[in-house]
Formats: sequence, C-alpha cells, structure tokens
Amino acid sequence: MANAGSVAIRRREICRDDLPALAELLARGFPRPLGFWTTALEALALRPVPENYPRYGFLLEQEGRPVGVLLTLFTRVPGAPDRLRCNISSWYVDPACRAGGYASALIAAALRFKEVTYVNVSPARHTWQIIEAQGFRRYCEGQMICAPLLGGLFSKARAAAFDVAADYGATLDEEERALLASHQAYGCVALVVTEAGRAFPFIFLPRRVLKGILPVMQLVYCRDRADFVRFSGALGRALALRGHAFVVLDANAAIPGLIGVFRADSGPKYYKGPDRPRLGDLAYCESVLFGA
Repeated sequence: MANAGSVAIRRREICRDDLPALAELLARGFPRPLGFWTTALEALALRPVPENYPRYGFLLEQEGRPVGVLLTLFTRVPGAPDRLRCNISSWYVDPACRAGGYASALIAAALRFKEVTYVNVSPARHTWQIIEAQGFRRYCEGQMICAPLLGGLFSKARAAAFDVAADYGATLDEEERALLASHQAYGCVALVVTEAGRAFPFIFLPRRVLKGILPVMQLVYCRDRADFVRFSGALGRALALRGHAFVVLDANAAIPGLIGVFRADSGPKYYKGPDRPRLGDLAYCESVLFGA
C-alpha cells in the first residue's frame, strides 16, 4: 500500500497476537473503556467461525503498530446454513492515517467475499451517506418500542426460559437449541413459547434506549416476527417477571397488533450482498457478542 508521509502502512488480516494493541486502538476510537474491548475481542477469539473466513477482521499497520481496524463477524444464517452473513463492526482509523484511502482499503478487504451478505447493524449517523456510497442499502428503517404485556392477554400460550435439558419435541430442532443455548451463554434471555404441543424460540438482549433512560429487551431472534405479535402476551408476562415491560423490535413502520411507538431512523440497518436480511434475526451480531 501507499505511504502515510514517509512511513509505509500495510493492510493485513488480524491475528490473535494483535488483540492487546487492537483493544487500545479501539478504546481510543470509540467511547468504550479498554476493558470492554478486551472482552469483546476475546469473544471473537472463542466463537465458531465458518471455515476459510477471517476470525477477527483486518487492520492497518504502521511501524509494527495498528493504526486502523475493521472487525468482521462471519456466521451462517440461522435456518439457512448454506447462506453466510458478516456483521461489519468497529471501523476506525487513526486521524493521522485517514488520507490516502486507507479506511476504504479496510472495507474493500472485507467485502471481497461475493457469496456473503454483509450487514451494518449499528451505523453512526454521520456514516450513513458513506456506507450508502459503498453500495449498502437499508433493510431496516427504524425500531418500534412496544409493551407486549398489553397484547394477547387471553392467549393459552406459555413462555418459559429455555432449558437445555428439556424435551421440546421435534418442533424445536438441534440448530435452534444450539442457537438458544449459545445466546444464553452470551447473556441474552432465551425463551420458548409452547402452544398445542409446538415450541417457538425467542431470544432477547437487555438494553437501554432513549439516551439510556428506558430499560428494554431487544428482540434478537425469532423464526418469524409474526410469531412475536401472536405470542406477545405470553412473552410480555415472562419478560415482566424479569423486570422488563418494554421490547424494542426492528421495523420499517408501526407493527399491527402491537401497542407502542415506531421511531424512524432509530437503529437503521444496512446490507450489501445476495440476500436481504429479514427483520427479527440479529443472531450472533456485535451487540450480542460485545454487549449492548
């Protein structure tokens, strides 16, 4: 690659030995403490990654130290193991090295896998135009904050915490059981709704919204967002017992059947690649792995 001043900058894939220095770089670039990034990078070190794809992402290096970083979270899409998704995350280049197209070089390295659908699920507002210029398109316009306890009050469905030892029958397959168990280990709330002998999986992530004022549960995974609407009462009761009255869902408009408020341009999400992501699936995304 070209030089920044007289000192060469090169791009390469991140390896495990880079993690301590990368944590310091990320702590300089984002409003999170060093300990947050140390833990986040360790989560990347331990998670399963599809074969032949980067575990961590890419960095820019100058005189043996990282000056730029882009994390890549590759995973197989739940329910479609032949499809691959990559969450682009934590894109940062030191100010002194931003000239000369170095930041774009990081993105170019990550996007070279044409069979992969790339997502950006937490773009800062000032980057929206940049990522749109890179060919990303919105698939989520905003979020809806709802009170699920107010829906389906007379439903006979029941929601309970996922139990790895429980027998849910053939309607909860091994892939979904593994998904629920892994996200429970990441600190999510994994619930299973049962109705008429059938089981339906749901995963939620504790968060705070409205500038940190309102505690909510963010819907991370369900088979179909219509399932959340259908079982909102049962889910609302189970979440209320855990101290949460509100749920936030990705949406493109107010969702019929839910009582709440749609907020446009709140948490928009972008994608680039062969498959438009569906709303209601943020499995293995950065907020799950790193913490909201």
